[in-house]
Amino acid sequence: MARRSAVGRGRDTAVVDETAPPGRALASSVDPWGLPAGDPAEHRRGGRGRGGGGDGPRGGRWGGSGGRWWVWAGRAVLWALILVILVNGVRAPFERFTAEDDPAATPAGGSGPKPARGAGFPTSAAGAFALQFANVYLNYDQKTAPAREAQLRTFLPDGADPQFGWNGAGKMQVQSVQVAGVDARDASNATVTLLARTADQWLRLAVPVYADRNGSLVVSARPALLPPPTKAKLPQSGVQDRDTALESELQPFLGTFFQEYATGNQAALSRFSSTGATIAGLANTVRFMQVKEVVAPKGSAGERTVTATVVWQLAQGGGGELDQTYRLAMVKKGTTWLVRDIRGTTEPSAS
Repeated sequence: MARRSAVGRGRDTAVVDETAPPGRALASSVDPWGLPAGDPAEHRRGGRGRGGGGDGPRGGRWGGSGGRWWVWAGRAVLWALILVILVNGVRAPFERFTAEDDPAATPAGGSGPKPARGAGFPTSAAGAFALQFANVYLNYDQKTAPAREAQLRTFLPDGADPQFGWNGAGKMQVQSVQVAGVDARDASNATVTLLARTADQWLRLAVPVYADRNGSLVVSARPALLPPPTKAKLPQSGVQDRDTALESELQPFLGTFFQEYATGNQAALSRFSSTGATIAGLANTVRFMQVKEVVAPKGSAGERTVTATVVWQLAQGGGGELDQTYRLAMVKKGTTWLVRDIRGTTEPSAS
């Protein structure tokens, strides 16, 4: 077998077998994964020749273990993806099931909690509208029936009974009407409850009101009289453990304080404030008569909340007097008690 030398590169010389098929020789010279130049015996030993070590290229393929970690990394990513899909697939139906039972859950296709019942209904406007209606509806006189009919027309739907259920006889007049509450069923319909006072009784009136998208209002049906609110019975309460010594101590102090409170003298009232904040008085709308009672529960030596019953004579009352009860938060600084806050009492009392 004849041999010839190829172009030399450095100290090594490539050897070409002229009897090999031309295509194979060409492939060996251009394939970057082909066999490197060197001793053919080294190739047969797996490439453990000069500069080689471990696994090397064999027959045009990379057969070493250097790329195995890519395989394991790919498998780990694949299993992680499968695990995420499984978890989400189990969780999603559970979340939809619990959301249907939760009244505050996000509605389907929404981005926030479910709206409250009656959300969007113009509550304040409907209350004022029903109040004006009731002042016409609850006042009638057979001598002025046409005037009542004309006034009602503003509140009633087209085609409604002009007198809205009144038979045109008799006379009725209410002294006052107030809104007691608005029960909105949805964004368009609500029942406005009113309290009305006649000469000798209370009335409770339920007025159905409809609101359209433009904010226009109409009485949608005939009103209904309901029983007036019943009188509640106070629970048995009151201060069981009273600090009588403190009550006696505070009696003259509060007498002086309420004298200035009646006049509204800011310079004088500022001396009674524990914080230096302004205490607004009654600006001579009343005349102080006396502190009738002080009730102080036992507690902290330097801070106490007490109630005081004060007798006022109204400036416009023609000599009439009123007993009124106040709640005072008191703070002791040194030997002097000062007022931190004054307001109406919240404690039940039958006296």
